[in-house]
Amino acid sequence: MKGIHRGAAFGLLAALSLTACGGGNDSDSNPLTGGDGGDGKSIVVGSANFPESQLLAEIYAEALEAKGLKVTRKFDIGAREVYYDQVVKGAIQVFPEYNGALLAVAVDKTSTATSTEDINAELKKKLPSSVTILDSAEAEDKDSVTVTAETAKKHDLKTIADLKPVAGDWTIGAGSEFKTRMQGGVGLKKIYGVEFGKYQPLDAGSQSTLLKLLKSNEVQAANIYTTDPAIIKDKLVVLEDPKNLYSSQNVTPLIHKSAVGDKAKSALNAVSAELTTPDLLDMMKKLVHDKEDAATVAKEWLTKTGLAS
Repeated sequence: MKGIHRGAAFGLLAALSLTACGGGNDSDSNPLTGGDGGDGKSIVVGSANFPESQLLAEIYAEALEAKGLKVTRKFDIGAREVYYDQVVKGAIQVFPEYNGALLAVAVDKTSTATSTEDINAELKKKLPSSVTILDSAEAEDKDSVTVTAETAKKHDLKTIADLKPVAGDWTIGAGSEFKTRMQGGVGLKKIYGVEFGKYQPLDAGSQSTLLKLLKSNEVQAANIYTTDPAIIKDKLVVLEDPKNLYSSQNVTPLIHKSAVGDKAKSALNAVSAELTTPDLLDMMKKLVHDKEDAATVAKEWLTKTGLAS
């Protein structure tokens, strides 16, 4: 599952990693006694150690500030193994999560839930009592089987199932573990009847190499993450996954209950109601390829959606 390896998968992007974004009120309030801002205390918003997480955290922070709430930013904390316990304990109070990975990595490694609804139902039931999730966004960052626009047009490819007649003659490029995973070669064959003739294994951090191989037709399909800016830049086609081979990875606020009041919850849910995968793709392109500042990108999106002025 991609969420388990998110730190490695963004190895290339991490080289472009952002510093903790400026803007807003970085209060020195005790993070364990944060609140809804009305009592003068800050809500502590955290992020993991890759650019997309930092961007999402900045969006949350600015959305809260737009409602008059005080925010302390604690970005670039590390991987889930580091930050999750901090949210449970209340040192971090708002965190942008990916619901499928949160469930499978931190909450229940035996879960077989794949849909947004089932994943969220399990999270609400199984998360520690001090934390909960808010509404999930439509926006996802998950594994995909992706092809070039030329390949999609030539073979009339729209869904993963459409690969069945051609995959036997093709090579797919993916992480070295892809061939033997359910959310990889095993699942492609079991769920869709799709079996590639060859696999080109790459390390998790070799997305740039994978993209070069795909564009040069040395591999005809690739396991690319759905918010990779190259999807827009190179006009790639992400094949639809109607049978949910890849579990949902919706962007979802994880909060420490006692520190986040109704006003803050409403602001965060409003972000989820507007945030789409194309939005996230566009913002990641600005962040990674155009080298724009995360605070600026976040502000532009919040203003465009009417969540900030």
